[in-house]
Amino acid sequence: SSGINAEYGDKRKYGKSITKADCTKEGGSWVKFNSFLEVLTDVTTEADCKVTAKSQGDNNIIWDKLRSDDDSKVCIVQAPTMQCRQAPWTRVNHLGNADNYDNQNPNASRIELDLPYFPSGEAKRCVLRIRYNISTGDYNGWKTDASSNNDDDVISNNPTIDVFGDGNGITLALNTAQTGRVFQDRSHIFEILPRTEAMEGKTMYNLNVMGKRGNLEQTVPSTEYDFVPSSLAITTDDLVHVQWTGSNTHNNNNDGNAGEGTDGTDRHNLMQMSGDISGSYPYTIAKASFWNNVESLTDPEATGEDIAIGLASSGHYCAKSGTDTCPASESLDKKKTKMDDKMNNAPASYSGHVLKFKKACSINYLCTRNNSFSNRSQKGTIWVRKSSKAEVKKRAEK
Repeated sequence: SSGINAEYGDKRKYGKSITKADCTKEGGSWVKFNSFLEVLTDVTTEADCKVTAKSQGDNNIIWDKLRSDDDSKVCIVQAPTMQCRQAPWTRVNHLGNADNYDNQNPNASRIELDLPYFPSGEAKRCVLRIRYNISTGDYNGWKTDASSNNDDDVISNNPTIDVFGDGNGITLALNTAQTGRVFQDRSHIFEILPRTEAMEGKTMYNLNVMGKRGNLEQTVPSTEYDFVPSSLAITTDDLVHVQWTGSNTHNNNNDGNAGEGTDGTDRHNLMQMSGDISGSYPYTIAKASFWNNVESLTDPEATGEDIAIGLASSGHYCAKSGTDTCPASESLDKKKTKMDDKMNNAPASYSGHVLKFKKACSINYLCTRNNSFSNRSQKGTIWVRKSSKAEVKKRAEK
């Protein structure tokens, strides 16, 4: 509020109050709003709204007004309770691995989130905003605000301290422009698509790729390519959506093209490894037996071989010979343009498959283009165990 008032002065003639009492004094109307993910317009009664609420997962669904000055009520889907967690511990000013909250092996700082669920079943465009702040212990951060700006009694810029008492001081490297501020404000736009009937009620894990092109030094403050999560333990009742995004114009300002294939391009694939996670070789498609254990819920006609071909080529070939969702002209058997050995002509982004597992199994996998011995490791593991009777019963009750 102080920043707005300082910039605009008295030009704003209304809406200055932040309490109901002050708003009333100002002659305004104090209106309360219900925040929401969406409004279920096809649910028109309180009774039906309550039925819908019982059938949903983490969302809080209520029958209420959208705003307090409107008497009409609707079925409102509110967001799940906001998560507030202690950040993973890292060494001060360290951009490397962290002691993560989930007690897994050391990984880059992260937080695992559930994507919002929309009961309407409509596709939704979402924005993810990522920020991190840096604070100092040189003043009380909970009791200091913008009114202390340029106040040297609170903190001063690069102060000189007369440590010897003789007038010849020592300067501290303390840049007040860096204290108590927000860094790396990033926004990302993505779309959440509706689930098919076969996906309803299932826990679905997003298996994706993080990082960017370049070596360890060139990617700072990001990281090199890796699968995320790189270790995933699930049950036969769970689903995994394998997908990734990339770019053809990613040149790091011409300073950071270490990697394979055409400069400035991202490429990924996923292939079953022929040995344990310490190796470097994949199985050929013909010998990759793991894919006999899976089926695709996004392309139900696809065989295990079709799935393996799509993931190995990042969708350059969508199947062996074609399916309901894969034109024969884009299949391995019929496509005229064969994939380059560095995947240069394969898609940078791939929507992949939502996988369901037929039985307990496991796979070690790697990306053949980016996994580079002694430079970077882009590998991962999935362990699938059979769902217990208790787990099956619990999901059925949801």
